[in-house]
Amino acid sequence: MVNIHNYVRAESLEQAYQLNQNRRSRILGGMLWLKLGSGTIHTAIDLQDLGLDAIEETQDGFSIGAMVTLRQLEQHPGLNEYTQGAMARSVKDIVGVQFRNLATVGGSIWGRFGFSDVLTQFLAMDTQVELYQGGRVPLEEFARRKPDRDLLLRLHVKKIPGRFHYGAMRIQRTDFPVLTCALACLDGEYRAVLGARPGRAMVLRDPEGLLTGGIDQDSARAYAAWAAERVPTGSNLRGSALYRTHLAKVLIGRGLAELGGITHGN
Repeated sequence: MVNIHNYVRAESLEQAYQLNQNRRSRILGGMLWLKLGSGTIHTAIDLQDLGLDAIEETQDGFSIGAMVTLRQLEQHPGLNEYTQGAMARSVKDIVGVQFRNLATVGGSIWGRFGFSDVLTQFLAMDTQVELYQGGRVPLEEFARRKPDRDLLLRLHVKKIPGRFHYGAMRIQRTDFPVLTCALACLDGEYRAVLGARPGRAMVLRDPEGLLTGGIDQDSARAYAAWAAERVPTGSNLRGSALYRTHLAKVLIGRGLAELGGITHGN
């Protein structure tokens, strides 16, 4: 159970930032994972009045407020057209519609959860986070940082011409993933993102040029094997490290097959 002593609907970003400097304060977000914990929160800070709940699309990219819900991501026409449906696929199995109507992008990204489908998908895109004090930072760099007392305001996604794929393995639908996998080809540069290892998602590129000549059965198989060997995995109740390494090879291979329009044999 979580006990909250004071609840504040912040009237400005500066007020929210100053309140959050106290270690006993917490930003609420959707408060879905937070309420599963225990302890006492001296001041709970609500950001809902600060205009951070919209997705803005321009010719060059997307600006996604921290209070945007996962359901908004799932249903946004522009995001799903740009990602060929990968954005919707990345969130559609997160618990249920009621949950996705409350869970926020900011909570998912700020938490840097190892099981996060959301972090996995955004790492496959050209994404920056906008912080109140820290300015814009590449998401890949932000994901490696330890949490601090800054405020996450928005995600900025650049519209680089590309192709996207999202896949995950779950024991059953709506469960936490055993492994998450996002793939992208952005202006000819390939990247694979693997999460729920069970550590937080990590990005792999193609330094050996295995996909330089394009995707066929041989190059997909070679890259999948190369990537699986380089992703540290661990064991928990959902699967062993060995199983996750095998899944990484399978999911990457299948994803590349989809990107390349080929029939993939495991």
